[in-house]
Amino acid sequence: MGSWKLGIIGGSGLYDIEGVTDRREEFIDTPWGKPSDNLVFGKLHGVELVFLPRHGKGHSISPSDINYRANIDVLKRVGCTDLLSVSACGSMKEDYAPGEFVVVDQFIDRTRNRIKSFFGSGCVGHVSMAYPVCERLASLVSESGRKAGITVHEGGSYLAIEGPQFSTLAESRLYRRWGCDVIGMTNMPEASLAREAELPYATVAMVTDYDCWHSDEEAVSVTNVLEVMHANVARARRMIEELVKLLSSMERTDSPQKIEYGLDYAIVTALDARDPELWNKLDAVAGRLH
Repeated sequence: MGSWKLGIIGGSGLYDIEGVTDRREEFIDTPWGKPSDNLVFGKLHGVELVFLPRHGKGHSISPSDINYRANIDVLKRVGCTDLLSVSACGSMKEDYAPGEFVVVDQFIDRTRNRIKSFFGSGCVGHVSMAYPVCERLASLVSESGRKAGITVHEGGSYLAIEGPQFSTLAESRLYRRWGCDVIGMTNMPEASLAREAELPYATVAMVTDYDCWHSDEEAVSVTNVLEVMHANVARARRMIEELVKLLSSMERTDSPQKIEYGLDYAIVTALDARDPELWNKLDAVAGRLH
C-alpha cells in the first residue's frame, strides 16, 4: 500500500487549478537532455501532483522537437507513481464531437522523426505494448470526467502523426478506413517510453475538431482548434480535480497489469555486456534494477 504521486503532462494552463497548495517550480535536468519546461509541484486534496507543460510555457516546442525521453525520465526521477497525459486531438468519428473527451486504450504510431526508446545498442530492451494504457488509471479518469460533467468516451485508438502539418483529405479518409478514433501528434512515443519506465499511463484525448474528413465541417485550422482547446482546458481542470478526489480516497497498490514490473523480463542484454554509459543513464528509468 502506498500514496499516489500523479504526473500530469499537458498544456501550461492545466496547473491553474483552484485549491492547489504548496506550489513550487523547479527545473531538473536529465541524462537524456532537458525536459520541456520546469516541473510544477503542488498538492490537491492531499495528493501530490507534478505538472509538466509538454510544449513548454507559451507552446514554443513543436511536437517533433519535444524531448520525450527527458520528459518521462524527469517525472520518474521525482517519484511519480502514475502519469496522466492530456492532449488535443482530432476526431475520426461522427460520434466524437469537439468538446468531448476520449480516454483511449490503443495507439498507432505513424511518427518517423523521433527517438522512441530509452534502450539501444549496449542495453537492449523489449517491453510489451499490447495493452499500452493502465486500465485502472483510465477507468478512474473516465469516471472523473463524467463527474465533471464532460461527455467521455471510454476506449479508442489514437493515431499519432508526425506533423506539424494537419492531414491531407486523402490521409484523413485512409485513417478512418483503418478504424482510428482520434488523431494527434504527441502521445507517441510518450506512451511507449512511459511503459519502458514502468509508469502506469493513461491518455485523455480532448477533441477539438473533425480533422478534414467531415464534409459538413470546416477543415481543421489553427483558429478553430484554439477556440475549442481553450474551453477544453477548463474541462480538463475540472476532470483533474475530480480525479484527485478519487485518488485521495484510496490507497495506491500496484496496477492490475503489474506495469511497475514491466522490465523484469524485457532487458535481454546480459549484465556484464551492458554498456556502462547507457546503463548509468537508465538510473531513473530502470532504477529498480540498478
